[in-house]
Amino acid sequence: MAILDIINVPDPLLKTVSDPVDEVDDQLRRFMDDMLETMYAAPGIGLAAIQVGVAKRVIVLDISAEDEENTPVYFVNPEITWESEEMSVFNEGCLSVPEHYADVERPASVKIKYLDYHGKAHEEKLDGLLATCVQHEIDHLDGIVFIDYLSRLKRMMIIKKVQKATKDSVVL
Repeated sequence: MAILDIINVPDPLLKTVSDPVDEVDDQLRRFMDDMLETMYAAPGIGLAAIQVGVAKRVIVLDISAEDEENTPVYFVNPEITWESEEMSVFNEGCLSVPEHYADVERPASVKIKYLDYHGKAHEEKLDGLLATCVQHEIDHLDGIVFIDYLSRLKRMMIIKKVQKATKDSVVL
């Protein structure tokens, strides 16, 4: 397994709409394992393939608590088929927007269909943090970053701070 490079805003690749996956095969499973290792190392609770430069509709998540055993979940070609009218607000962060957080309102529950790690089809209803994380990561697959929900001024301030922090961390 390998730790992949995570791209940060304002990289234009993050605005790419990702392509569906044709087949869940050994190569894709290795890639998902690498994504998971990358997410854990970052550390984070979700990662979309586009965040590591691959425009495929793949996400990995693990919302288990730090003191619990890891329970990774893999979503290939995830699609939201229903959203609740009830909304919830979570303070979201993102591995592509390091060290920045903001409240984002999303549907409290969603139904999704997807393929798992082995290519088996699933359809299920998600609630709470898992529903929020799946929506956040599916947004990535559609070229949307959580700061797109903020005012233009807040978004631009965050992007400038991320760019400065990235520039300052480069060792010459």
